[in-house]
Amino acid sequence: MAPVDDMTTFRAVLSPCIGICQLGDDGLCLGCHRTTAEIARWSQMNDDERLRLMEHVLPQRESNRS
Repeated sequence: MAPVDDMTTFRAVLSPCIGICQLGDDGLCLGCHRTTAEIARWSQMNDDERLRLMEHVLPQRESNRS
């Protein structure tokens, strides 16, 4: 078997779900800070969309709640 080129290795973006699946008064999940639309669409998002949400949007929402 030929060695796998690191540039072609696929790495899926995991879900931010932590198993606390309750919506707050602001309409965001108390565990992962996603909207119901984002939760429903997660499996159809591409990796770039998922990464943007996890690296930029969700951390900002979390800090706004603190």
